[in-house]
Amino acid sequence: MATRPKDLYDSLGVSRTASQEELKKAYRKLVRQYHPDKNPGDKAAEERFKEIQGAYDVLSDPEKRKQYDAFGSADGRVGGFPGGGANVNFDFGDLSDLFGGIGDIFGRGRAQQPSGRGADLQVAVNVSFDDALRGLETQIPVEAEAACRECGGSGAQPGTAPIICPECRGRGVTVESQGLFGLSHTCPRCHGAGTVIEKPCPRCHGSGRERRTRRYKVKIPAGVKNGTQIRLKGKGEPGYGGGPAGDLLVLTRVADSPLYKRRGSDLEIEVPVTFADAALGSKVEVPTPEGPVSLKVPAGSESGKLLRIKGRGAPKLNGGGKGDVLARLTIAVPKKPSKKERELLEELQKVQKAR
Repeated sequence: MATRPKDLYDSLGVSRTASQEELKKAYRKLVRQYHPDKNPGDKAAEERFKEIQGAYDVLSDPEKRKQYDAFGSADGRVGGFPGGGANVNFDFGDLSDLFGGIGDIFGRGRAQQPSGRGADLQVAVNVSFDDALRGLETQIPVEAEAACRECGGSGAQPGTAPIICPECRGRGVTVESQGLFGLSHTCPRCHGAGTVIEKPCPRCHGSGRERRTRRYKVKIPAGVKNGTQIRLKGKGEPGYGGGPAGDLLVLTRVADSPLYKRRGSDLEIEVPVTFADAALGSKVEVPTPEGPVSLKVPAGSESGKLLRIKGRGAPKLNGGGKGDVLARLTIAVPKKPSKKERELLEELQKVQKAR
C-alpha cells in the first residue's frame, strides 16, 4: 500500500482554517526559502519547492480547496477510507461499469495537471494632492513571478520538451488492483502532471518561472482619495498549469494639502476675516482648485461658520460632478492694534457695556 502523502496544509505550515491571505503569505515565504536559485544542487530543497507549489496550487483555488477538505484530494475523489490506511483515490466512475465488465474497472482515469489562478499583487503609488484632483497617467515598477525567459515557462532546457511520464504513461495516476476494484494513486514520479522534465531549464531549474521587474502603465482617475484601489486585470502573478493570471491592485497614497482638508468630495478651507467684516458683512476672496472666488460674508457671522461654494471641490469618482468648497470663517483678532484701532475698540467696548 502507498504511504499517505503529506497534508497540503502541513506542506505550507498553516492551519486548516487559514485565510487566503495567510496561505499566500506562507507560500511566498517558503518559495523564497527553498527556491532552487538560493539552493543550487540541493535536491531536497528542490523537492520541497515542488511540494510547496503543488500545495499552493490546490489551496489557493477555493473550489479545489473545498474538494480537498471534503475528500482529501482536489479532484473530487475520496482520499482515503475511514479509519486510516493508504491515501488512495476511489474512482466512482468505475463503479457504474462494475457489472458491465470487470476489465473496464482497471486503468481508467487521468489525473489533471494542477492548475490555479495566479496570486494578486498589491503596490502603492504616491500621488500629490493636486494630481489626485486632476488625475494622471503614470508607470509603476512591479516585481513578480513570470514565465521563464529561457524556456518560455515549460521548465525544460531550451531545445527539449517534457516527455510522457514512463511511470504512468501520461495518465497522471497509477492503478492498484484490489479485488474487483481499481484503486488509483497520484503518480509519484510526475505528481499527476502526466509529463516529466528530463533536462530542467538551467535558469529556472524546472519551475518554469522566475522573478523579474515589469513596468505597467496605470491611469489614476481624477478624484482619487487616500487608499483608493485600482485593479489591473491579469497583471498579477501568472497562473499555474494554464490557470489565469492574478490581478494587480494599485493603492493610492495621496499627500496632504497645505490649504484644504478633504471631506469626501468636499474641500474645507479656513478663511480669516476681521471682527468688523464678520459683524458688518463683507466680501472675501476664497482660493479654490479652479481659481479664487469672491464670497459674501453675511453680517453677524460668527467664528466657525461654514459658507459653501458649490461645484468647486474634488471630482466624484462615480462621475457625478464635483463636491463643494467649504469656507470656514475664523475671526482674526489683531495682536498689536494701532492707536486708532484701539480707540475704536475701546469705544465699542463702552457701548456694549452700556446696553
